[in-house]
Amino acid sequence: MSSVETLLGPTPREKALAAAYLGSTRDELIDAVKDLSPAQWAFQRARGEWCAAEVVEHLAILEGRIQILIAMLPRAAPAEPGRNDADIDEFIIETVPRRTSRFQAPETSRPKRDCTPAEALHLFTESRRRTGHLLETANCLRGRVVPHPVLGPWDGYQWILAAAAHTARHTDQIREIKSAEGFPRSSAGLET
Repeated sequence: MSSVETLLGPTPREKALAAAYLGSTRDELIDAVKDLSPAQWAFQRARGEWCAAEVVEHLAILEGRIQILIAMLPRAAPAEPGRNDADIDEFIIETVPRRTSRFQAPETSRPKRDCTPAEALHLFTESRRRTGHLLETANCLRGRVVPHPVLGPWDGYQWILAAAAHTARHTDQIREIKSAEGFPRSSAGLET
């Protein structure tokens, strides 16, 4: 990797946009799960669907996996010449949060159900803090790409945008769970 590649990164405007998006989607998730009772955390709309606790655990796991991808960027393939990063950035922000198409989560990012909802939420917020730190400090967030299993090669900045967009997508899923028929209506706070 040349020193020029090391200097490739998002613009200050792009960093500000991504930081705001990371913050707003974190806050929306926290707001969506605050005051859930243990029964509400565990409620499933249908057999085999994730409950809110599993969604939050999945978000924590996936955010950590995105951080690993970003660490791989200095050794990753260079982006194609002429690639339109602005269009890809916009696609991620506009399309990933939509719940119109579903993707099967890879086994490595599925919830294990080995932590409480409070622990999962703490893991998520800590992981989100580290993602924000990477946005500010990681070299090579532009110019090198790691493939997304379905949506094509993304650079590090785009993976960071995707972390926020993915959180927005699953926050909507939690809202759907909360509005489902049969959702327990009493709330007694986060189980610890």
